[in-house]
Order: sequence, then structure tokens, then C-alpha cells
Amino acid sequence: MVQRALEPLVEPYFHADSYGYRPEKSAHQALTVTRQRCWRYDWVVKFDIKGAFDNLSHSLILKALRHHTNCKWILLYIERWLTAPLQHEDGRREARTKGTAQGGVVSPVLLNLVLHYVFDRWMQRHYPHYPFERYADDGLAHCQTEAEACALKAALVARFAECGLELQPDKTRIVYCKDEDRRGEYAHTKFDFLGYTFQARRSKNRWGKYFINFSPAVSNRATKALRQKTRRWGLHRRSDKSLEDLSRMFNPLLRGWITYYGRFYKSALYPTLHHVDRILVRWAMRKYKKLRRHKRRAEHWLGRIARKEPQLFAHWQIGVRPAAG
Repeated sequence: MVQRALEPLVEPYFHADSYGYRPEKSAHQALTVTRQRCWRYDWVVKFDIKGAFDNLSHSLILKALRHHTNCKWILLYIERWLTAPLQHEDGRREARTKGTAQGGVVSPVLLNLVLHYVFDRWMQRHYPHYPFERYADDGLAHCQTEAEACALKAALVARFAECGLELQPDKTRIVYCKDEDRRGEYAHTKFDFLGYTFQARRSKNRWGKYFINFSPAVSNRATKALRQKTRRWGLHRRSDKSLEDLSRMFNPLLRGWITYYGRFYKSALYPTLHHVDRILVRWAMRKYKKLRRHKRRAEHWLGRIARKEPQLFAHWQIGVRPAAG
């Protein structure tokens, strides 16, 4: 009930431009705006807050809440929830003086509410000409020159420290948006944001000509997490299931991955999707005696099915299929 009462009061993602501030409705919109701005601005200040949920000041949370509601029961119960002691497995209780419980349904709402004033409004007042994107505790701002980026980074470190928060030293950096027209040599020329890595990539324009463009594609960290997830499925051990059963079980997940991570530079996701096919080949080798110890034969068998029934799996529909021999 508390979460529903607060949701209309705070947006999860804000960005600034010459027309003011407005909330973005999805991560894809945030990525689209970020890509376009990286084409127009040479430098990015990328930041990440260290232990954001663990270090949020209770006084700041309640102060931000009072800007949006005077409902006494909301303020009362959120304050009680914030200050409730933490009980360990051995029965020992530990008083909580800051932070919100990670995994709590209202924690992301409170984090966004505080960061709206700590970062979004502060940027609007002090740096109105620097557009920015923020999604929860992960954000970045765009600058035209390296000097502007250095000054902004120092100001951000001081601002967050003033509010009791610390920026991750290894994830807070100044990035040069290197591409075909911007060929300078600098230490950092790429950054991660919302599961994508922004860096110089080979692209094709509308006339079929290739050029180097600063664009996003699924990050190595995200693809590693996806491959680990596929291994946890234990799909190759489900020899009691048919291929249609596996399609019904896992196709919704594959479709979700393609929808999100395939939005930009889809080919970067193909190696992960081929990894799913390799697991399906292992499944076929375990299920059918004629395919045991015949990996190539199993791959060609699966490839022929993929050619005949591409609708079975989402990645088959976009052309990522085993070889049919």
C-alpha cells in the first residue's frame, strides 16, 4: 500500500535537455537518448554509487518524502520500517541508522526519490547545459570538453559525499566517445550502462557504406550472466522432454533477452544464442541413441528441424540456427 501511494510521486529515470526535464518510460528509451547524445557530445562522466541502498541517509529519505506528502501514516510507517533493527540468524539485533533493505518492495522507490533531489534537481540548478541520464543508482552526464568533464566529476564526488554517499572509484570515470571523426587517444573510450557497452563499432549507413560509430551493444558482463543462466537451466539433462516441451519452457525467456539486448547491434548477442543451440545439441545427443557420440550429426539434425520449424525458438526466428549440413 505504501509503494502504491508513493509511485505516482517519483519517476525512475530522468534526463535533461534544452527543453527541461521529463521522465523516460523504459530502459530502451534511456539507451536511445544516451546513444544520440554520445554522437553530439565528445565526453561522458559515468558514475555509479557505492552501496546506494546501504548508505542512504534516513533523514534525507524522510525530508524528500515530506516534499511530496503530508500523510502522517505514510511518514510514520516508513520511518518505523527504516529504523527497525536487523536480526541476525543467531538472534542478535543490530540497530539501523542508515540505508534501506535491499530487496524491499519500497526501497527502489525511496532510492529514486532521494536521488531525484541529490542528483537530478542539483544538476538542473548548477549544470543546466549538461544533459544526463540516470536509471536508479547508475547514471552519466555529457560534456563538450575534457575540462568540463573533469570539473563535473569533481563536483559530483563532492555532492554525493555531502549527502553521505560515495561514488565507486573503479566505475566512476571520464570517457571519450571515440569514433570515425573523433580519433583522439585516451585511457577510457567505452562505458557500460543498463546492460549495454557503449564504444566505437563498425556500422553501416543507409547507403551501405561502413563507418566507425559510437554505439551500444550487449555488454560482456550481461552475456556472461545469460550463459550462466542457461547452464543453470540444466536443459541438456531434460531428456524426458520433447523439443516442443523445451520450446514452451524456455522460449519466453529467450524472446525477452532478444527483445531487450537485441534492440541495438543485435549481432553482438548471436554468440550467446549460439551457446543455447550448443546446449540443445547436447540434449539431442543424450535423448537419441543414434546421435550419441555424434556431435556433428546431432547439430545437423537440429539444424534441419530449425529450418523446417523456425517458430519453435525465438532465436531461430531471427536466423540464429544450427548448421543443417
